[in-house]
Amino acid sequence: MAKSTSNAPTTPSPPAAFEQSLDELEALVARMEQGDLSLDDSLAAFERGVALYRNCQGALDQAELRVRKLLDPEAPDHAEPFESDAL
Repeated sequence: MAKSTSNAPTTPSPPAAFEQSLDELEALVARMEQGDLSLDDSLAAFERGVALYRNCQGALDQAELRVRKLLDPEAPDHAEPFESDAL
């Protein structure tokens, strides 16, 4: 009997997933900063926030890796990081 994949969650493309996670994280932080959540709700929100943060960080790490590969496809680990002029 073949397994059904209809229950598998659909995942948006990485940029959309990053943006959605970041938006949800910002909304969650705003709710927590208001101080109106119960202890249980605060803990649940914190756990969700950590998961969202990790998702965003993973997406940023993947983007950095892609940039490094573009800068030096032969040796991405030795690619020089680009400097921002915004400092």
